Amino acid sequence: MNLKKCFRSFGTILAAAALLSVTACGDTVKNANDEADGDSIYEPITMTPQEEPTTEPPTEPPEKRVHVTAVGDNLIHYSVYKNAEQLAGPGENFDFKPLYENVKYLIEEADVAIINQETIISESNELRGANGGALLFNSPPEVADAVIDMGFDVITMANNHLLDFGIDALEESINFWNQKAEQYDLTVLGAYLNEADAENIRVREVNGVKIAFLAYTMNINGFEIPDDSPIRVILNEEEDVIERQIRYADQIADAVVVSAHWGAEDTHEVSEDRKILAQKMVDWGADVILGSHPHTAQTMEWLTREDGSKGFVFYSMGNFICYQTDNFNVVGEMPDFDIVLDSETGEIRLEDMGCIPNIVHYEIDDSVSTLRVYPYSKYTPELAERHGLPYAEPQGTYTEFGWDIINGIIEENIPLEFRKLDK
Repeated sequence: MNLKKCFRSFGTILAAAALLSVTACGDTVKNANDEADGDSIYEPITMTPQEEPTTEPPTEPPEKRVHVTAVGDNLIHYSVYKNAEQLAGPGENFDFKPLYENVKYLIEEADVAIINQETIISESNELRGANGGALLFNSPPEVADAVIDMGFDVITMANNHLLDFGIDALEESINFWNQKAEQYDLTVLGAYLNEADAENIRVREVNGVKIAFLAYTMNINGFEIPDDSPIRVILNEEEDVIERQIRYADQIADAVVVSAHWGAEDTHEVSEDRKILAQKMVDWGADVILGSHPHTAQTMEWLTREDGSKGFVFYSMGNFICYQTDNFNVVGEMPDFDIVLDSETGEIRLEDMGCIPNIVHYEIDDSVSTLRVYPYSKYTPELAERHGLPYAEPQGTYTEFGWDIINGIIEENIPLEFRKLDK
């Protein structure tokens, strides 16, 4: 407590002989010459000690909530980066940001946003987007600029195209994303520089909730990591590793999110082996499974553990962006849900579980970039009628398109209770 000296003014200054007796605050201050007659021209001043303000300890909210949004395959075909090339300004190579402008608000609103980056980024190799007849992908670094600009926090790399340009290109891509992670506070996983890196479970704390992220892939298109390379990619068949990692992640974090690259391409059917593996993952401690690779929207469901608690699986989110020419490839899913932590019990629950359908739109016009990703709420029957899919070359197998086709895909593959059509 600060002690303040007490002084009281009395007209002009009295004679220098007057002696002031100054004591600690709370005592009386007076002129010694006035004591004899008992009169004092000074009134007693009593200072009331000031109490320190009491600060109540902050009370922890009864629950902590994290809003999560995820997207499927960011699949950079040749025509995707050619559209971005058209959008680039003078002196720039590519500008992917406008391609995603219609869905950016959904990513920005999330506390955590997750994307599956399907293609590597290796600046020392040629750009490829499955053009030339080979299904090889290598994307411009400007893809990362758009991903970061949208607001994605978690980038998963586990997919079958990791070795499209060899082990050195993969190492370059890992280092590229690790540098971005350090610069922009990202969480990057799914392909690792070595075994220790692979065993370093990524945990991100958001709104007081610790979320662990894991990512696995079914295969790497028949390629193999050389024996003398330390690079590590964990395959779905390594169930002993996956079980150990999920169980450990469940111990060190409040919630566990697993990205699983799996399944057959170009089908809405969920294979039995994926259902079995999904149940195992949930039993081991996974709370949410985000499936990718089929390039189609597939169903989703709750999975129950023996103790009655539940996890959730999206079997396939489909494409986030692409330039494919079958109608089932251009309608995807954006999982959208809340992870809620009970502060008293430490229990996790999932709320508002569902997904936002997204549509990849393009028109056949080489003079202007028309490629865009739309959420269902911003897409229209008029846009659907102008879609270039029926006229694309080479043609796909399922070339009919329109508003009814979109709604049919949604109705057949996204259960009614999980559809978020108005976001």
